[in-house]
Amino acid sequence: MINIGEALSSLRQMKGYTTVKEFTSRYKLPEIQYWRIERGKANLTLKSLTKILDIHKLSVQDFFCLLSSEDFAFA
Repeated sequence: MINIGEALSSLRQMKGYTTVKEFTSRYKLPEIQYWRIERGKANLTLKSLTKILDIHKLSVQDFFCLLSSEDFAFA
């Protein structure tokens, strides 16, 4: 869960959002829940993950390939 959260945080930052508040406000996501997801403290459902990955224009498969890539650097 921590690796997934770190990857989502990196994706958010690469998109230009320096804070969770900016990102969640822009995409109408629950701020506290998203913050918990990025920190690996929330149980992430496939539905929630898919919704977040849609924002980044990534499929679940592409995300996990990216996550396992040695080239992907966490923020």
